[in-house]
Amino acid sequence: MRSGIATGLGLLVFTTLGASGAHAADAKRPSPTAYPAATQPSLLSEFRIGFSAQDPWGPEGRDGSANLTGEILFAKPFTASDLFTSYFIPRPHIGGSLNFDGRTSFAYAGLTWTFNLTPTFFVEGSLGGAIHNGEKNPYGLSGHHQALGCSPLFRESGSVGVRLSANWSVMATVEHLSNAGACSENRGLTNIGARVGYTF
Repeated sequence: MRSGIATGLGLLVFTTLGASGAHAADAKRPSPTAYPAATQPSLLSEFRIGFSAQDPWGPEGRDGSANLTGEILFAKPFTASDLFTSYFIPRPHIGGSLNFDGRTSFAYAGLTWTFNLTPTFFVEGSLGGAIHNGEKNPYGLSGHHQALGCSPLFRESGSVGVRLSANWSVMATVEHLSNAGACSENRGLTNIGARVGYTF
């Protein structure tokens, strides 16, 4: 009787130790999902397309004129450890504005700073330069062109936007081109419009 009990106890201890050893070995063995595959950072951050009114308060918009606008924003060149500092790291951008009526069109590049007011609403500012195909001096101007003095020009813009989802957003934008006194005829060009953005 006693030998049967001893044999049973021995089998129980052996089984328990064997199971513990198996669990320990499994714990040491790396899980297939323990090290997720590294993702390649994307170069592109966002694409935007929209329309704008050409210089509504100036000669180029006297009879009403519209532009097709497009812009690509690239990923931030580096990231910060805290959210506040990351707001001050800009995204590089390139873009253009194509006028439908043969008035001033331009291409531009620069830096964009985006600030989230809430998870849904954001404001934005950008600064850079633009090259254009418009008139540079007042001599021989048609009635629908503004003398811009020179090329390239400085370009500044501001936007107020709403995020519709994780990828889509809409925004109202005002942009201004001028030579900041670097050459003559410095009235500049101001366009206002709306754009749709898709974040990658």
